[in-house]
Amino acid sequence: MLTGRHLIEPGNFTLDEMDRLFKLAEQIEEDPAYLRDSCRGKVLATLFFEPSTRTRLSFEAAMLRLGGSCLGFAEPGSSSVAKGESLADTIRTVSCYADAIVMRNPKEGAALLASRYAEIPVINAGDGGHHHPTQTLTDLLTIRQLRGDIGNLTVGFCGDLKFGRTVHSLAKALSCYPHIRMVFISPPELKVPAYIKTGILEKEGIEYRETDTLEKVIGDLDVLYMTRVQRERFFNEEDYIRLKDSYILNREKMEPARKTMIILHPLPRVNEIALEVDQDPRASYFKQAKYGMYIRMALLASILGVPDGAALYMQK
Repeated sequence: MLTGRHLIEPGNFTLDEMDRLFKLAEQIEEDPAYLRDSCRGKVLATLFFEPSTRTRLSFEAAMLRLGGSCLGFAEPGSSSVAKGESLADTIRTVSCYADAIVMRNPKEGAALLASRYAEIPVINAGDGGHHHPTQTLTDLLTIRQLRGDIGNLTVGFCGDLKFGRTVHSLAKALSCYPHIRMVFISPPELKVPAYIKTGILEKEGIEYRETDTLEKVIGDLDVLYMTRVQRERFFNEEDYIRLKDSYILNREKMEPARKTMIILHPLPRVNEIALEVDQDPRASYFKQAKYGMYIRMALLASILGVPDGAALYMQK
């Protein structure tokens, strides 16, 4: 049971628990009325210390579709954080008003700290370059829906792999599935961190390789996970300008790719995927955004207490 649980990083849930969430999300997609009003009377606090479109709005849409309500802020300047209030005090206060907290914060480890002071469940919506577990659930559900299974895949990650929290979270989660191979495509300055390679992939015996050229490997991939070069993670504007256009996926680069490959992107994109690619049937990033709402509906319903019928469904 997930009732009352925190979600700080992908490892907080077992594969079986994630599988039950996926089944519940799939049931919600098939029947939009399923779980309607299951969270009536519940309040979700969305605390976003960084900008967000999809994550914040999909959580709010999920809660509203479940019959609950939302409160919170979309930027810290509109809260007492601007007056110097500590994160601990903010969390203690919000715990008095809400039944669960969704929080995004630029500081790595902020979500874990919040969970230690909260009297209600905390869901990490991104903490710096560390983790983004609900995006990982979204990514896994999308792969499951579009590829039929999560195992036995070659997954390519392209772009900013150093600061990309979505990459770090998904790589960690995928390492738990059978026969996964990973390809990391980035300039040397934005390579995936050593702790991902040595502490997770090598420890789990996951096959991986690194390259700085997308064209060399795109024909080998089942999933291509594109990411933007994140301006907000750079301390040096010159470095950002030099690297921001390192990889741009266009129709020409797609020619060697498999017909069954899917293209994912956590969004927002800047210019790393040309608009012409949107018409390609393999482009799946807007489907991915919609799956994000379904998995967050399943997550909120489960953490806040799933009705008996849904609980029985999840046990099947």
